[in-house]
Amino acid sequence: MHGATSPPIELSVVAGGMPGTITRRDGWRHLAGFTALAVPDTPHLDAWLQGQLVVAAVDGDDRVVAATGLQFAGVIDERFATQRPLGVVWRGGVPDVHVWAPTARRVRLLRYDPADRDQPREIVAMTNDRGVWSVSGAPSWDRDLYRYEVEVYAPDTDRIETNLVTDPWSLSLAADSTHSQIVRLEDADLLPHAWDPPAKPTTTRQRGMVVYELHVRDFSIGDVSVPPRHRGRYGAFSCDDTTGVQHLRGLADAGVTHLHLLPTFDFATVPDREADRVSPSIEPPDDPASERPRTIQQAGRDHDGFNWGYDPWHWTVPEGSYASDPDGVTRILEFRQMVRAINRTGLRVVVDVVYNHTHAAGQDPASVLDRLVPGYHHRLDADGRVETSSCCPNTATEHAMTARLVVDSVLTWARAYRVDGFRFDLMGHHPRSLMVRIRAALDALTSDADGVVGRDIVLYGEGWEFGEVAGDARFVQATQRNLGGTGIGSFDDRLRDAVRGGSPFTELRTQGFATGAGVDPNETDTDGPAVRADRARRLADLVRLGLAGSLAEYRFETADGRIRAGRDLVHDDAPAGYTAAPMEQVAYVSAHDNETLFDAVQAKLPLSTPMAQRVRAHNLALSVVAFAQGTPFFHAGSDLLRSKSLDRDSYASGDWFNRLDLTGRTSNWGVGLPPDHGEPERDDVVRMLLRALPAPTAGDIARCRDHLREVLRVRRSSPRFGLPDAAAVRAQLRFHATGPDAPPGVVAMSLTGGRSSADELVVVFNASLASWSLIGEGGVAAGGWELHPMLRSSTDEVVRTATYDARSHRFAVPARTTAVFVRPAPLAGSATDR
Repeated sequence: MHGATSPPIELSVVAGGMPGTITRRDGWRHLAGFTALAVPDTPHLDAWLQGQLVVAAVDGDDRVVAATGLQFAGVIDERFATQRPLGVVWRGGVPDVHVWAPTARRVRLLRYDPADRDQPREIVAMTNDRGVWSVSGAPSWDRDLYRYEVEVYAPDTDRIETNLVTDPWSLSLAADSTHSQIVRLEDADLLPHAWDPPAKPTTTRQRGMVVYELHVRDFSIGDVSVPPRHRGRYGAFSCDDTTGVQHLRGLADAGVTHLHLLPTFDFATVPDREADRVSPSIEPPDDPASERPRTIQQAGRDHDGFNWGYDPWHWTVPEGSYASDPDGVTRILEFRQMVRAINRTGLRVVVDVVYNHTHAAGQDPASVLDRLVPGYHHRLDADGRVETSSCCPNTATEHAMTARLVVDSVLTWARAYRVDGFRFDLMGHHPRSLMVRIRAALDALTSDADGVVGRDIVLYGEGWEFGEVAGDARFVQATQRNLGGTGIGSFDDRLRDAVRGGSPFTELRTQGFATGAGVDPNETDTDGPAVRADRARRLADLVRLGLAGSLAEYRFETADGRIRAGRDLVHDDAPAGYTAAPMEQVAYVSAHDNETLFDAVQAKLPLSTPMAQRVRAHNLALSVVAFAQGTPFFHAGSDLLRSKSLDRDSYASGDWFNRLDLTGRTSNWGVGLPPDHGEPERDDVVRMLLRALPAPTAGDIARCRDHLREVLRVRRSSPRFGLPDAAAVRAQLRFHATGPDAPPGVVAMSLTGGRSSADELVVVFNASLASWSLIGEGGVAAGGWELHPMLRSSTDEVVRTATYDARSHRFAVPARTTAVFVRPAPLAGSATDR
């Protein structure tokens, strides 16, 4: 029906149910087995989509016995999906404005003077052509603000709504995202000095990438070496010789290649203007588990300057709260200046993108997509409710025009802002086909045509599988198990959990390879020695697989004595090995999510463990990541024993719990009980730990900083730590002392068998409490081995004692130490060099 006056249309049942031509398409698998009803040909279909439609079942007396509403997305895609330009499009100096709103009854453009945004200076009717509403402007419109007035039926309210809404294709915004802005990104005043040609650090693409993950505000909000006007903002990255910039240069010099920035698009949970924010005053507590800091911080959490930013409002505009002036184009220029400044430190820039959900849906004032095309852009359940498995309204990127918006956004960030990579939040909620399409679109970008080399742009993300799309329920997902062979990276939770112990969903004190499992049981471990040893060996198998890039087809002897492939090992009821190439693994042990690595080490080791041993366990965990075949990924501050006072979800915990001290003086341990996440039993454990354990000293922090830089230099010194493909890993990487008799807490590997004996390596990770010796065996030639030069001059006196004895062919490595041994390059012209 269309309104109350339209006559009913009789539908016919389709024999065999929903046709396979529909259910085999991305987005519609879940409809398999449903009854299908056919609509007769009618010239009124497009008009019907502008109002309420109801399907009713009637009995022989025409009495309604059942009724339901309809979801239109599939029909909208078939009738209105388009590749026509959208947003502000320039013809010479004239802006045209286009918006996709196929179910709208009327759309008008409201144009505003930036100095008076309450009353429009002009209201212009837009014309509709197959769902795209357009208006031609004038040169004088440049830098004006605008909104759309959209008259549209909204299923949420079951009525025709007149919405004032910003543009999903916005490229600039007023403060607090109240209005879109007409802008031409190529304008000279929006380009930094020396923007063309782009001066980028050299890259080996995804294969040679090492990532450091950082939050823009964390980077500088507490850095007194940064001028106050730049603290917590884009501008801090352009301030030479500050503590933060020097830290980034030191990381780049050691071997970090990419700086990953947490969300920098326009997000909804921080007021753009500093004057509109609260700044809680918190004093360091006498009690490290005091509740006072969290009480003060949480009282203003929705109005302070901190949030991770995983709550998108406009996907393709830089966040305003990080700009010196959030009103208009300043954020565009300053974001570009930030990218250029980071590139000058020797690092490329990865941006964290969140296309899997929006901050709001329905008629919420922060809802953009749903107030333009209600019921289309978000994924709905069978009853028409928006799915929220991501904790926010999930977008339906399986729909053609939502996917189009994502692709357009990615290409804009690549071309206009010259970012060097994208990290996709909850990537598994997107179709695999969309991620492959994005990869292809980026690969097509060229320096001559687009100002960037698209093949140098990296892609990785969270390949988790859960929610309404799990099991490829609606489409083939971009999950770990489905991305093999695409060249797109995904985070390796198998390695993370094995090294740290437990998972984000298990008991806090569960131990892992680096935190004492099987070799240094904490107070919660009541198992016997045999059970502990078996568990330690199984964890070590997952560590080995992670060091091999989590390759599905990599084979080695496992704890049960069998030779098994990575895909045959199990992690959380799923195959542990999932990649087809090492570059598809993102190896990590900490990120912004969950407890920091240092907090995990504090929680999991026995309470009596001295701080020096805690630092060694922490450093050993970092070295596993550094020497993995995939992409090493490090959380900002993991090189400084960073703590969040055991906060496991600090997205809105303010500057107090998220403090990052790049001077290396403090770690932020014991600054109070972290915010309440509804886990009273866990709070009791956290209180005990905060009160029982001391904070590390500046000397402890320096040892951690030096360690990461040393192991990164070791990694950079040898191409064997970044083998090009699975075949090379299978041929050159071998593990030793494996199987049911493997020593708990020890992993040893060699990288040998290449074209030359030069650059061969033996690496031993000894997480146990005693020095351990490895007798060289098949695949490790006797003689000539020595500790890596970087480690021979290490600031760590312990690793310098690691030795190789040529007479016994024995490698000896101290407790809680990672040692790398090399064979010096042979003289030129020798047989082994040919």
